[in-house]
Formats: sequence, structure tokens, C-alpha cells
Amino acid sequence: MTPTRSHGFKAAAFAGLLVTVGAGTAYAFWSGTGAGSGSAAAGTMQPVTVDALVAGDNPRSALFPGGSADVVLRLTNPNPYSVQVFSVTGNGPAAADAAHPGCTTTGVSFTGTAAPLTPATYVAANSSALITLPGAATMDTTSLAACQGATFSVPVTAEVRK
Repeated sequence: MTPTRSHGFKAAAFAGLLVTVGAGTAYAFWSGTGAGSGSAAAGTMQPVTVDALVAGDNPRSALFPGGSADVVLRLTNPNPYSVQVFSVTGNGPAAADAAHPGCTTTGVSFTGTAAPLTPATYVAANSSALITLPGAATMDTTSLAACQGATFSVPVTAEVRK
């Protein structure tokens, strides 16, 4: 029995030695000193443009007095990385197209989006994407009859982030 006890004692001493060696290795791995310098330059994000409907883009709903309709925007990202459309807010009064000069009281207003836009919407690098904002345009009952069939320009500002 005595040999078993001394063997057990050697195993315990060896285990203690392993713990000590492991701690020494960890200390050596994480310690160190150094000096140097570096530099970096931040690139400038190119403006993302927002356009209204263009040839081939079709609205999904029509606007009428007392109703609402979708607003369709085409965002163009000239940057070499994708950008997230964070929010879209109104930036002035709506105007009727040139073919409807008598539409001076449009009654059209724009409801901006919550920030961040949900669901998260991205425009890929060096490309364009259509963004549909459901029910974002409304027309009240003060709209003139001359506004029938008009297409409205709604100035907006889109906030995008890398």
C-alpha cells in the first residue's frame, strides 16, 4: 500500500506542476511591449440620390381625395459598399406635374418613416433600388378638380448609413 500512496503523491505534485506551467504560459502569451505609429484615412461617402418614378417604375396604388397611396422612390448608391436606408422625411410641399397647371391646391402630404426604417432596407454598392413606402402620401378633400390624373412630386430627404 505504501507504493500506491507515494504514486498518488507524485500524481498530485505533477498536477500542481502542470497548473503552474499553464499559468506561466498564459502570462508569457499575453505580455509584451512595443511602440510604433500608423495612419488611416476615412473615405468620403458619395451622396445617394433619390428619384421619383422613372420609366418602368409603376406605383401600386392611386391617390384620390380623402385617401392614401404608396410612395415609390428610386435610390441610387454610387459608393463601393452597400448603404442602409435609415429614414425618409418630407422636405417641402408636393407639386403636380406640368400637364396639370390648374392643380394649385394639391392637398397632398407626405408622412415620413420611423427611424430606423423597418424592415431594414439596403441599397447595394454601385446600384439602384426601388423603395416602396406604403400609404406614405395622403390627399385631403381640399384638392382641386384640376388635380385629377396628376402625378405629384413629393420632395423627400433619405438618410442613409454605411
